[in-house]
This record gives sequence, structure tokens and C-alpha cells, in this order.
Amino acid sequence: MLRDGFLMPLTLRVHRALSWLGRAEDEPEDGDVHFILLWIGFNGAYAGDVAREVASEREAFRGFFETLLGFDSTKRIYNMVWQRFPHEIRMLLDNPYIFLPFWAHHNGVPGNEDWRDRLEKSRTRIGYALRQQDTATILSNLFDRLYVLRNQLVHGGATWNSDVNRNQVRDGGAVLGCLLPIFIDLMMDAPGHEWPMPHYPPVGMLEGR
Repeated sequence: MLRDGFLMPLTLRVHRALSWLGRAEDEPEDGDVHFILLWIGFNGAYAGDVAREVASEREAFRGFFETLLGFDSTKRIYNMVWQRFPHEIRMLLDNPYIFLPFWAHHNGVPGNEDWRDRLEKSRTRIGYALRQQDTATILSNLFDRLYVLRNQLVHGGATWNSDVNRNQVRDGGAVLGCLLPIFIDLMMDAPGHEWPMPHYPPVGMLEGR
């Protein structure tokens, strides 16, 4: 098996991500479950700290994307973002219902009354990134939105199969379902990269067995 020759951190990340990706592909009809399974696979690939603050989570996303883009000599991510899903990505980035300051304001968190202005500024930054074809910035903003969607679903902030969030669940699942296999392939294409050990490694590894 190809990944038998990988360093252990990469082996764990790839094995975990592939397992959840495979399970997600068995749930094409249930958009909520499909998206959640894909997100777990993505989380397994980049292995973020579960105690990480939201701001540093965003930094982790961007660092992961910049690393993968550095491996992507044939521009697979670029082509997926700019040719396959430009409309869906624009719709997700424009959607206030997966924009964190919108919910912070409606949940009574002080300092978010200007969420409309912040969304408009975000649209301006994203528009500039689109014109510059800045893939890392677009991915970072996109996954910032998808992270809000993930929280809505995982933390019980949405009804299963609800009509009110179908568009973002459908589009988010479609985009993530196409990007995650590319992310995994690019990681396997650069086996010499020194990834940190993922969180929750098998206990035998921690004990030196």
C-alpha cells in the first residue's frame, strides 16, 4: 500500500481522512450527514486542535491551504475553485446565514452590531481576491463560512433536513466533497513534508509500543 512508506503523522492523517471520505460517499441523499462526514474527514486531514480558538482555527486553515497549494504543481485546487465551483463559492461567501458576526449579533454578543458593514467589507476583500485569483484567500474565507455551517449542524443549531438551510448545505457539501480528495492526494504526493502528529494518536504510539 502506498501510504505504508509515509511518516506516521501523514499516515494517520490520510488514513483517517480517507475513512470519513469513504463513509460520506455512502450518504449522497442525506445532505446534512454527508456534509458532517466530509467535515470530519477534512478535520482528520488538517488535524486541528479541538481546543483551538476560532481566530487560530482560521490561521490553521490558511496555513494548511498554503502548504497544499505549494504542492499543487498542476493547479488542481485552482481549477476546482475557479472553473468547477465559482458560482457555488460566490453564493456561500455572500450568504449572511453562515457569516459569524451575523449570528454573534443575533445572539446578543456586544460589538457585532455592524455585521452588515463587516459583511460588505468581506465581500470587497473577496472580490479583490477573486480578481487576483488568490486561491489561498478564497479558500480561507470559504472554510470560515463552512465552519459556521459545521457548527450549526454539529451543535444542534439546525433541524435535520430543514428547508431553511438547504442551499448552503448542498453547495457546501458539493464543494467540500470535491476538494477533500484533492487535499488528500496532494498530501500523499508530498510524503517528505513533516506534518505534526495528529491529536488523539493511537495510545500505543504515545506509550512507545
